Amino acid sequence: MRYTIVIERAPANFAAYVPDLPGCVATGDTREDAVREIRQAIRYHIESLREHGEPVPEPQCTATVVDVAEAAE
Repeated sequence: MRYTIVIERAPANFAAYVPDLPGCVATGDTREDAVREIRQAIRYHIESLREHGEPVPEPQCTATVVDVAEAAE
């Protein structure tokens, strides 16, 4: 499965979360660390859902980066 993750810059590190998996979060000192940690968090999150007999949400979210032109004066 391929889940969309969101990575945010925090004052002291990077934080990541998965919109399709509420409560699945991770942090890292660098962006790469956060990605590595959220990948592991997703595995554990899905494993926990299965162990508790809960459904594993199918990936639904997507993301797109858009450029916004400067506002005309």
